[in-house]
Amino acid sequence: MQERTPAGQPASASNRGKAGGGNKRPGKGPRKRGARRGWLWLLFVAVLGVICAVIAYLLVILNGERILSQNLNKLNLDQASVITDQNDKQVAKLYVSEGNRENAPINEIPKLVRDAFVATEDKRFYEHGGVDLFGIGRALVTDIIHRSAQEGASTITQQLAKNLFLNADKTLFRKGTEASIALALERHKSKDEILELYLNRIYYGKGQYGIKTAAKFYFNKDITSKDPKQQLEIWQIATLAGIPKAPNTYNPISNPEKSKERRAVVLNLMRDQGLITAEEAEAAKKVDYDPSVSKTSNNQYLTYIDYVVDEAQAVTGLSEEELRSGGYTIKTAIDTKAQKAMEDAFNNDKMFEQSKDEVKMQGAMVIMNQHDGTLVAMVGGRDYAKSGWNRVTKQRQPGSSFKPIVAYGAAIETGNYFPWSTLRDDKTCYNNGKYCPGNDDGKYKGPIPMTLAIKESRNQAAVWLLNEIGVKTGINFAAKLGIKLDSEDRNLAIALGGLTHGVSPLQMARAYGAFANGGILEDPHSVLSITNAKGKVVYEYSAPKAQRVMAPETAYYVTEIMKGVTQTGGTGVRARISGRTVAGKTGTTQHGIPGLKSSANRDVWFVGYTPELTAAVWMGYDSTDKNHLVKKSSGQAAAMFSAVMSKALEGKKKQSFPKPEGVADRQPVAGVTALSGAYDPTSVSIHLEWTAENATDKTVYRVYRKGPSDGAFAKLAEAADPAFDDMAILPDQTYTYYVTAFDPDTNQESEPSGQVSVLVDSALNTPVVPPVDPNAPLPGEPGAGDGGTDVGGVGDGMGNGGAGNGGIGDGGFDNGGVNNGGTENGGQTGDQTGGGANSPPPSLGTESSPNPSTGEPSSPVTSSSPNR
Repeated sequence: MQERTPAGQPASASNRGKAGGGNKRPGKGPRKRGARRGWLWLLFVAVLGVICAVIAYLLVILNGERILSQNLNKLNLDQASVITDQNDKQVAKLYVSEGNRENAPINEIPKLVRDAFVATEDKRFYEHGGVDLFGIGRALVTDIIHRSAQEGASTITQQLAKNLFLNADKTLFRKGTEASIALALERHKSKDEILELYLNRIYYGKGQYGIKTAAKFYFNKDITSKDPKQQLEIWQIATLAGIPKAPNTYNPISNPEKSKERRAVVLNLMRDQGLITAEEAEAAKKVDYDPSVSKTSNNQYLTYIDYVVDEAQAVTGLSEEELRSGGYTIKTAIDTKAQKAMEDAFNNDKMFEQSKDEVKMQGAMVIMNQHDGTLVAMVGGRDYAKSGWNRVTKQRQPGSSFKPIVAYGAAIETGNYFPWSTLRDDKTCYNNGKYCPGNDDGKYKGPIPMTLAIKESRNQAAVWLLNEIGVKTGINFAAKLGIKLDSEDRNLAIALGGLTHGVSPLQMARAYGAFANGGILEDPHSVLSITNAKGKVVYEYSAPKAQRVMAPETAYYVTEIMKGVTQTGGTGVRARISGRTVAGKTGTTQHGIPGLKSSANRDVWFVGYTPELTAAVWMGYDSTDKNHLVKKSSGQAAAMFSAVMSKALEGKKKQSFPKPEGVADRQPVAGVTALSGAYDPTSVSIHLEWTAENATDKTVYRVYRKGPSDGAFAKLAEAADPAFDDMAILPDQTYTYYVTAFDPDTNQESEPSGQVSVLVDSALNTPVVPPVDPNAPLPGEPGAGDGGTDVGGVGDGMGNGGAGNGGIGDGGFDNGGVNNGGTENGGQTGDQTGGGANSPPPSLGTESSPNPSTGEPSSPVTSSSPNR
């Protein structure tokens, strides 16, 4: 009988298995044991994970319950933030519970309003339990990609939780806390109760909390009223629903265009979720918000307060809501005296032109302390409380107020130009005739000192100067002053303020402040420090390193020439302040409406400064059309400057503009006076005489002339004596002259003299035909004088030196004639030929005259009469 193994197998098989391994694979036992250990570890980890998850969940639940119990009835609105001046005196309260919140029961809030918010903020609101896991996952992925906390709470419940538990830090810990509160809220409150809390709790911008208050503030509608006239329209509902995402950005008063864009997004969501039709959505997208319907408060200093809140947000990273209701103390640079003076002036309708309809002419003004950059007062427009549109920060075309920045200041900075330098004020075209600027009065003065060019705001002189120094030089100088121009602005039009996007009053005040501050550019700011409710300073202004943007001499010279603008004869004379030194520049811009012929303007400016403060004033209409143009000049902006700055400077110690050591001050060259002119028919010339006081041996007189076919004056000649004879004339034509005095040592030219016009009257010419001597040599031949046509020219009226030292010279019609013995010495007419008793022969009564522009000979000139 065969031996078998315990398993019933033959012994030989068993032995073979022992000897050679049989069918058993090596290592099979250890692998099974390893696999069993792996599964055991996985099971252990899974159990541990579940235990940890349960513990974590319990902790989250407990934490949420704890926080909810502490904060459910606490809305954090009782710690109003305040604004103070530099002396810590409270000037404004950012949030006051009374009047800024009205509770609306959920059943009184229109259904479409509720649905619009759910569609916009949390379309799965009625499905999740307070936390949308998909939304959290999306937020975490976004945060990981950006390596920072970017995504906020996604559900309405979480947003409410965030408002109940304020914390500005966007961290994962805060998100976990929000989730815990949201879960607790969902267990204790119904969906409608949560939505009611949310709609009445959230912030809607401009200091408004809750849907009822916001509807009343922005649209003057009471959503809880049964009156059909009080019901919100679809576009209004969508506007309100779009605000919570970014209240400061999407409210329709602060940013009407961005609000309209956000409204379109909300309307699309409402359409996609079947709340409204496509037609209703498209119609609601087209409506423009009218800020005049807003029911606003009469608080003082609103422009300044809004600017402070924006700046505080930027420097701290806090939201507007957190700033307003977090119990902060914001110390600012406001000067309430200056601020009130500005608001009073802007509330005075007499300071503005009267519009032909209900659309008011607008304006903006800002005052900056140029020594440290602090903003002391600001008004963003008339009726700012209704519109909230801060024009101080909005760009407009600056007109001639840009000349000191891009032309005069840039030129002086090169070291080649000074206040006494001579510029050209001629009717000139540039860029191959494509750009032909003109002066406002249509007149041109030719050579003109820089002081007069800016005083009278001569456009051609500024363009000529920029052309001389180069557009790039002007652009680079403007950039140093904080105004960076677009690539499209690389043209000569910028000399007159023709910019692609314009500049804001705040930018202009900062740039001019550098002139006032000796060439140092300061950083404009309103916030000095911010302290939290516990008294801890969370922000304190630290001035950046001072920027020297120009030489001290440049700032001094620019200030000197702009002083003239406010003096008698200057365009900004209405900006004067009694007892104070004022420098500044006016500016106007053409309306630019195609096809409209009108001298009215789009914008008027005055930007100026005293040794203490710098200010910029803009006036115009928000939207310019043929019915809304500025008819008066920039003088009204200058008058606003004077009215406000006079009161702002009351009681302040008088200072002086910084004057660099060794700076050269040159007195203007004495001008030419008593210019007279008359036509002399005997000499066939126009004789000019003038008077010049304080002239020196080096003084040169420049004679400028404009003929009947000339578009502008051109330099005709230079004279060493105060008299000149112009022989390059044509009969029966009128010529106009002026004269300047020029100092070659300083390259300085005086202001032009008065002008004189002279008519060349041919009727005064009486030809005298002399007897012909058949034996007499022809004029210019040897024997007729002392050397034929040796030296040149017809000379002084056919007298001494005529066509040389002979010819028609000393032996021609000169020494003899009637006075010196008949035909003595070969003469015929005698000495009086050049003196007026007789006229030269018709054949000798013409000469080639040089063209005043080119110096080339032109047509012959015939004598005429003196101007009568």
